[in-house]
Amino acid sequence: MDSLLLATNNKGKVAEMKALLKGTGITLLTPSELGLVLEISEDGQTYAENASKKARAFSQASGMIALSDDSGLEVDALDGQPGMHSHRFSPLPEATDADRRKYLLKKLQGLRRPWTARFRATVAVASPSGDVRLSTGQCEGEIIPDELGTNGFGYDPIFYIPELGRTMAELEMDEKNRLSHRARAVQNAIPILRELFGK
Repeated sequence: MDSLLLATNNKGKVAEMKALLKGTGITLLTPSELGLVLEISEDGQTYAENASKKARAFSQASGMIALSDDSGLEVDALDGQPGMHSHRFSPLPEATDADRRKYLLKKLQGLRRPWTARFRATVAVASPSGDVRLSTGQCEGEIIPDELGTNGFGYDPIFYIPELGRTMAELEMDEKNRLSHRARAVQNAIPILRELFGK
């Protein structure tokens, strides 16, 4: 067994994960490549609960080791919002990433800057036996009112990293894969994967 199921069909996440896990010798598959369709309600109280729930469900459905992540943007001026609700942070029923960015900036209008924030991620690696192991990562920065950059997805164009003088969306993939919350969580999961796959 040398294939790992990435428990997501989000193209941006799949591209990031493939870049991060390149060189591990582990073959990566997505649910769509297996014809696997699962709808997992992300109703946990923590990133770890959601990531674990997704990884466990995909692992048991496929009989493979599965990796999932859950992440969020926490803005201090909004008492940690959107946090767990980052992917659903808009009153619009079919909100796009752009809609969510616009809604976040609207909520921040009139509040004192800098709007310090962090991206936080938890990665869960599940075995078909039901065993789940976790790793975490985070990236500090601030929210800015104007979008910059076209790389990345989600809140990346308004998440500014002061020490770099650029937003997450202005970073090249290799830079993002050293600095992002998801990159750090996946890097911390690699020893777990090497142990499970004997790599």
